[in-house]
Formats: sequence, C-alpha cells, structure tokens
Amino acid sequence: MPRFHLEDTEERTYLTTSIVCAYVRNNAAAPREVPRLIASVHSALTGLSGPVETAFERPPKRSPAEVRSSITPDALVSFINGKAYAILKRHLASHGLTPRSYRERYGLPDDYPMVAPQYSKRRSTLAKAIRLGQR
Repeated sequence: MPRFHLEDTEERTYLTTSIVCAYVRNNAAAPREVPRLIASVHSALTGLSGPVETAFERPPKRSPAEVRSSITPDALVSFINGKAYAILKRHLASHGLTPRSYRERYGLPDDYPMVAPQYSKRRSTLAKAIRLGQR
C-alpha cells in the first residue's frame, strides 16, 4: 500500500481529486456542490499530518514496448481492461476519462492514437470517395 506525505502539495492534490472523483462517480452530486466537496476534502487532508497510507494507487508508467504493443493495425488495446477497441474514445467516456486524462494516467505520449490505424484509413478512404470536404 503506497504512503503519501500530505505536506507535499502535489500528493495532496492527487489524493483530493481521487477522493472527489470516486465520490462523484458513486453518488449523486449537483454541479454546484462539487467545489464545496473539493474544498472540504482538501481541508481535511491538509489538517492531517505525517504520512498517510491509502488504497489510491497511481497506475504504473508504461514502457515504450508496452505502448507499441498496444497499437495493432486493427485495434488499440485498452490499459483499463486489456480489451481491443477500434475507437478508444467511447470506451474512455464510459470510464469517465478523456483522451488527455487517459494519456496522463497511463504515461502515454501526447500523440498516442485514439483510433486504430486501419479504421482511420478506411474512414479516410470513404470520406474521399464521397468527396467529403470538397466543394
């Protein structure tokens, strides 16, 4: 179980966002209540002193080999559940993630694709065939 030192602002911020995200994901909260929730969790963590053990664990950074092997011509393998998808965006949205947050969470490069290469190529060919974007 990882240990966090709450004197570190970055770790306190990470814990605050993790706790609030977990709460909002599992409980109904009005949008206007979220800032108060963030403030109360942050102040509670600020009030604690010394290292704190927590079950919140950052996923490990992916090696370049893992990143390369997750991109196949016909699909992208999700680091969330290990399944293959032609388009990752819908899968990420079902887990409350954006492409940017997914890349950050798993230590992926900024140019990591969200669409499988062959799928993208097929869509491009189709769009060109129907003269999409031409006047």
